Formats: sequence, C-alpha cells, structure tokens
Amino acid sequence: MSTPTERTVTATAPAPPAAPPTEVTTADTASPGRRAIDWRIRFGLLSLIWGFSFLLIKVGTEAYAPFQVTLGRLVFGTVVVAAVLVVKRERLPRGTRTWLHLAVAALLLNALPFSLFAYAELTVPSTLAGICNATSPLWGMALSLIALSEDRPTRRRVAGLGIGFLGVLTVLGAWQGFSGLDLAGTAMALLASLSYPIGWIYVRRTLAGSGHSNLSLSGAQLLVGTVELAVVTPLFTDVPAHFPVVPLLAVVALGALGTGLAFQLQYALVAEVGPTTAQMVTYFVPVIATAAGVTLLGESLSWSTPVGAAIILAGAALTQSRPRARGAAPRP
Repeated sequence: MSTPTERTVTATAPAPPAAPPTEVTTADTASPGRRAIDWRIRFGLLSLIWGFSFLLIKVGTEAYAPFQVTLGRLVFGTVVVAAVLVVKRERLPRGTRTWLHLAVAALLLNALPFSLFAYAELTVPSTLAGICNATSPLWGMALSLIALSEDRPTRRRVAGLGIGFLGVLTVLGAWQGFSGLDLAGTAMALLASLSYPIGWIYVRRTLAGSGHSNLSLSGAQLLVGTVELAVVTPLFTDVPAHFPVVPLLAVVALGALGTGLAFQLQYALVAEVGPTTAQMVTYFVPVIATAAGVTLLGESLSWSTPVGAAIILAGAALTQSRPRARGAAPRP
C-alpha cells in the first residue's frame, strides 16, 4: 500500500505506499475552495483505507488463492477508476509505446507487489506485511544512489537509510536468529516494497511528461495490470468451488476502496496540499495495519515489532528530507 512518487504515475494501494507524490497536471487540479470535505479528513480516510488493506488481504487469502485476491483487487479497482474516467469524459492514452511502458509499470507497481503481499500473508501476519511496506522509502533511497544520479544523497538521508534498515532487523528479531519467522513470506513482503521504487524510477524515466493526464495513464495502468493477472491466474489456480461471503467482500473492498477510491483521494490530496504533506500518509499506514491486525485478527505483537517499526519510520522520514536553500523561506 503506497502513495506515488514525484513526476510519477501510479494507481497502487498499500503502498504502498510509501511512495512520494506524483506530478499533477492542470486538468487534475481542483480548486481547494470547492472541496466539500476538509483535506485532513480525507487524509485520515486514506490512511485508514491503506492501513486496513493488509487486513483485507489476510481475510481474502483465507478462502481464495493469492493470485485470485490480486486479480479481484485489480478488477474492482479498475471498475472504480473507469467510472471516474467516464464521468470526467477522459480517454485512455494512445500509442503502442505508451502502452508498452504502462505494461511494465503495471507489473512493477500493481501486479507484482500486490501478488507478493498476498502470497506473503499466507505465512506472515498482516502486521508484519504492513511494516515491511513502510520500508519502501528506504529501498527508494538505496536505489537513488545508483539510478538517480541527479538526486544526490545528503549525510542525513544516508543516515536515515542505515537507521531504517536497523529498524528492519529489529522487527525481524535478528539477535534471536530470526527464530519463529517465516523467511520466505517475509522476503516476499520486502520484495513487494522494493518493487514500488523500481516501478517509480521506471515511470519517472519513461512516462513523466507524456502529455496524458494522471487519471488517464493510471486508469490504463490498472487495466493492463488486470489483463496481466487475468492471463497468469488461470495457469496457477483453479476456479473456486465456493465463494465465501466475508472473504469475497474483503476482496471487493480491497479493490474498490484500497485501489480505486484511494487513488482518487491520493491525487486530490496531492493537488490540494502538495506532495510533501500528502506523502506523510506513509507513516500512518503501518501503525493502522498493526492496530487492525492485533485488535481484529488477534495477531500477536512482541515488543520488537512496534519498536522496530518506529525506527523504520524515523529512518524513512530522514531519507525523504531535502536540504533547504540558505535564506529560503519555509513552505506553508
């Protein structure tokens, strides 16, 4: 579950989320005066939706295969975004090259991480998956050292990277030899969070400045991701013999709210309050995911989990810091 990165197009959830915000075109920006609901309420709603996404994944995988949960998530998310496209009378982008780039973006930002989180939660608690999702800014910082030479790291950001990964080791209980931890499931959750910044870098270099609106590109990205999962899912799963209601509703909510509605809230926040404030949702998601897993699913929680999560979030915050020019006035 995660927010999108600067000059990036993404329609993800849990991500997430952990992604920096995207460039907003004039067509996507609405006047703050016309907002019926205060942005703080919408910010809180987005945090809740993405935080509860990990619980919904866990409930969905109790009855359906991980690929089926991900396919359902993409289907219902695409339906919501498609409805908005119709209402706003926007068209999907054109051009073979754009669609090929969107196919890669959909794989890295939707199909792959969504599926990895779903498979991970077969063996790890939803609380751990939500905390692993918070490592995405740390991976992004590490990748920026290699892939984004113009984004020069400062000592503070490098220190944040080290602190963040110390937090990961704390959550995993490294001093105990990772005892009682499913390494495969944890590795999949961490790979899912790594997939997001790789996707952001790819999109930044291929689709930024394409001339299409964020809504159009992201709707197309979700559509392509749905097609990708529709091809893969029958190869690895069988059609369910039964459709239990609660897990089915969890998948519907995961797609319609965690992907479709969250996408709309996310871009509206970026347009109204700017990327820096909007990306702060990243730091609330693991807290909500942990609270939901413990209170509603009865998942156990050792002292190292919240302590490690706090260290991860502190490190992630440092990696996102930018030096202010000398003499520059602070932003409102």
